[in-house]
Amino acid sequence: MSDALARPAAAGTSAPPRSNAVVAVLALAGIVVSLMQTLVIPIVPELPKLLNAPASDTAWAVTATLLAAAVATPVVGRLGDMVGKRRMLLTSIVLLVSGSVVCALADSLVPMIVGRALQGLSAAVVPLGISILRDTVPAEKLAGSTAVMSASLGVGGALGLPTAAFIADNWDWHILFWTSATLGVVSLLLVLVFVPESKNRVGGRFDLVGSLGLSAGLVSLLLAVSKGADWGWTSGTTLVLGAAAVLILAAWGWWELKAKQPLVDLRTTAKPQVLFTNLASIALGVSMFAMSLVLPQLLQLPEQTGYGLGRSMLTVGLVLAPQGLVMMVMSAASAKITKAKGPKVTLMIGALIVASGYALNILLMSEVWHLILVSCIIGAGIGFTYGALPALIMGAVDPSQTGAANSLNTLMRSLGTSFASAIAGVILAQMTTDFGGYALPSENGFKVVMAIGAGAALAAFLLATFIPKRKDAVPAEAVEEAPEVAPAKA
Repeated sequence: MSDALARPAAAGTSAPPRSNAVVAVLALAGIVVSLMQTLVIPIVPELPKLLNAPASDTAWAVTATLLAAAVATPVVGRLGDMVGKRRMLLTSIVLLVSGSVVCALADSLVPMIVGRALQGLSAAVVPLGISILRDTVPAEKLAGSTAVMSASLGVGGALGLPTAAFIADNWDWHILFWTSATLGVVSLLLVLVFVPESKNRVGGRFDLVGSLGLSAGLVSLLLAVSKGADWGWTSGTTLVLGAAAVLILAAWGWWELKAKQPLVDLRTTAKPQVLFTNLASIALGVSMFAMSLVLPQLLQLPEQTGYGLGRSMLTVGLVLAPQGLVMMVMSAASAKITKAKGPKVTLMIGALIVASGYALNILLMSEVWHLILVSCIIGAGIGFTYGALPALIMGAVDPSQTGAANSLNTLMRSLGTSFASAIAGVILAQMTTDFGGYALPSENGFKVVMAIGAGAALAAFLLATFIPKRKDAVPAEAVEEAPEVAPAKA
């Protein structure tokens, strides 16, 4: 198992001499794709007017991306293992560019939803990039390189908000999508030039039934979770979708266990190292969302509430932007600790840092610098955890399953984020204060959400303790410091 990670060249390809260029290009692609998470946030309140549609319908511009990403991530990861990871990476970037162009040309709701769904289909770029690194980067640089690639997911999300807010405040909103299309084309060209194709492919027949079953189950589950607050948690639609998700996913699991070439090898995912890493990823997804929900609202609520800071969306972006840079810096520190102690310890340290950031936020939330400090602390913890998760996954699966395994782990984080959104929405809707006749989330409501974020991070720490010891993780000789990749160049 560990030999597969320690000697990627044995998987069928030799390490290219320009491995740092490969890492930089893949990290840039990851940042560009993760920009899609925050690209529309500054214009969400304006979408009903911009698209001439009710707010309940324009919300699908966000929901469509979430659903498409959930469906595409495991499917594209498996196809990467079968037909080529670079090929599927390029396909994903083309989908991103296509979706961006459709949105850039849109002036009504339907094309906007179509374009956002196409953007969501590109979500597998980060797990595919990590899998490509396993096949192409020298063994001694692998853990550091995967930490940088994994951190790009957070970096793009953090840097995207101030950039999108600045563009939306100063130019036509369509420029947001022309910008993302341009960045996508740049990434596409760089991948074509610098990233080699791995010869490590499994071939075989694609599990179409399994992919349809998983897609149907995930869509049912995520619709129930993400729209339950709007439809009513006890409404017939929500309950039917929830029940359908349970039944479909149960039937899907039965099919995957009997399939000769399953979409997801459930026996591999049941290995303790994979299982508890994925469970910890769900908990971390819950924890990470709490910050992205609480901090922007605290910054934007009126000062007259006594706890809001009355700042603009651009200020929100600037406050959160340093977090992305901290994540990238911490990816190097993550690799050093993994070298000395293994990725399990790195994951546990990161989870504790995240929990401490939320605990501090409960005490410090009255000044802008308080929130900058808290976001940087939480970002540091995320940088550690994002660096450890792919190392743990790749240390437990065969090279032929790397794409599918990394994609499933990314999906677990996304599921945690969706669950957190639903939980936090219920809490903030119930714990309110009256402000000029309007019900706003109360200060205690925000503190409860932050406490949940801390608790979820501690749950991730506890789950990580069940991961097998070093002998089943990344070998020390396969780990070196992260290569120097300057975030500014992205």
